[in-house]
Amino acid sequence: MNLRTKLIASVLCVGALPLAQAQRPDFEDYGRVLRVQPCIEQVNRPRQECRTEYVQVQQQAERSAGGSIVGGIAGALLGSTVGRGNGRTAATAAGAIAGAVVGDRVDNQNVQPGGVTEQAVKQCRMVDHVEERTNGYDVSYDYRGRTYNIVMPYDPGQRVRLRVQVDPILN
Repeated sequence: MNLRTKLIASVLCVGALPLAQAQRPDFEDYGRVLRVQPCIEQVNRPRQECRTEYVQVQQQAERSAGGSIVGGIAGALLGSTVGRGNGRTAATAAGAIAGAVVGDRVDNQNVQPGGVTEQAVKQCRMVDHVEERTNGYDVSYDYRGRTYNIVMPYDPGQRVRLRVQVDPILN
């Protein structure tokens, strides 16, 4: 081989070195799983709880004042026709009082007395509701006598699939 051929071969080998290094050989293998620990997070989601209670309420009778007013006026007019002087004033006052009492009784004679009824009352409050959520799995595995740890999004089972890369050591 002459010098020129050796020089061309050397240049081609040096030029191909980056290409050979860029395509590193890698392959798949499996590691033995030693431990799987779920990563659990507690999340508080407050919620509203409501309940209905029944309470007793005293009902007031609905009375009207119209009969008292009309009766008082009628009684005062009637009393003013009786007596003279100071007696007339006293008779007017007594007629107004008596008319108001009679008018109230006549106007409110059909009103039912107040009673006790039950009324529904809704009561609500916020309570804590804690949920547990798995965020991943802390996995320890053995590959060729060395122990490795990784957090995975799923439980890998008894073995974990690995991608192994082989890199040359350049000194």
